[in-house]
Amino acid sequence: MCLLGEGAPCPMPTPHNASAPAPLGPCFRPMNISWEERQLIASPWFASIFGLVGLASNLLALAVLAGARRVSSYRARSSFLTFLCGLVLTDFLGLFVTGSVAVSQHVTLFDWAGTDPGCHLCRFMGVAMVFFGLSPLLLGTAMAVERFVGINQPFSRPASASQRRAWTTVGLVWAAAFGLGLLPVVGLGRYTVQYPGSWCFLTLGSQVGDVTFGLLFALLGAFSVGLSFVFNTISVVTLCRVYHDQEAACQRPRDSEVEMMAQLLGIMVVATVCWMPLLVFIAQTVLQSPPVMLPSGQLPRPTERLLLIYLRVATWNQILDPWVYILFRRAVLKRIYPRLTVRRSIPSLDPAISRTLQPKSTREPRLP
Repeated sequence: MCLLGEGAPCPMPTPHNASAPAPLGPCFRPMNISWEERQLIASPWFASIFGLVGLASNLLALAVLAGARRVSSYRARSSFLTFLCGLVLTDFLGLFVTGSVAVSQHVTLFDWAGTDPGCHLCRFMGVAMVFFGLSPLLLGTAMAVERFVGINQPFSRPASASQRRAWTTVGLVWAAAFGLGLLPVVGLGRYTVQYPGSWCFLTLGSQVGDVTFGLLFALLGAFSVGLSFVFNTISVVTLCRVYHDQEAACQRPRDSEVEMMAQLLGIMVVATVCWMPLLVFIAQTVLQSPPVMLPSGQLPRPTERLLLIYLRVATWNQILDPWVYILFRRAVLKRIYPRLTVRRSIPSLDPAISRTLQPKSTREPRLP
């Protein structure tokens, strides 16, 4: 067992005494945990059931989305469904990739130091954790911006480019999140094995690289949530204002607008509740003075446990996201609020467009 304050990194505990392993990579830190304690914490049943429920939820949402895309003819909704497809696909792949490593470790309790002394698997999981963690937050921001533009300037975009632009935005979000996840691989920060030895994530250390990368991850995630809140608030206020405007002339399906905003608000609330505790905890820990991590790389046990708890809470985001779409669909909302069955009009905020599209029956007669 590694003792608190040891200067050299030690391998993860193994069930059998073995000869001294080869020199380990930089992803291993001293971790004062016994084999029995590790067995109690790393439950294969919990990890397996959690992963299967998440995968099934996302597959169900993808099936429902596929059906909705086939019957949708509303341009703004088609673009929004494209973003939703990207979000649900990201959540599904995130659970599959990271869950495969975590569940395998929980089931076999393999010796990470003996299996991956060069830290290749640890770095892969670290990149995946950052990528699949930030991508939903950034996609939520992109969706909020798209709805803000769609509600305030509904005729500013060509219909033919709507879905193509949405998929391009999804690709750019994935590229940005992946690029950020690669920073520790190229030297800014470190990915290390985390308590209880079943997963890898960024290091809550006091080194300049660890602090910089930890703050970059936390602030970017928090900024995404905050920006989504601002744009969604403006969109909801605008939607409420025009919802009761009986002088509307531009015919648009109001129930679709309400459906999309309800889903987007649900996604924002889920992301805030699931991710903000972890993001705030990371920022507080890396900025704490004196540093939480000892020079040996040892973290206090309360800090390790809190990081594990907050990470598990954040993982619920990947399970709840698909249910936001499934439960906040128009068919469900109509049961709660039957008035959504009536299609009214939402006017463009551009008076010139409203006058142009005004029905002939409502225009004032011209004098001869």
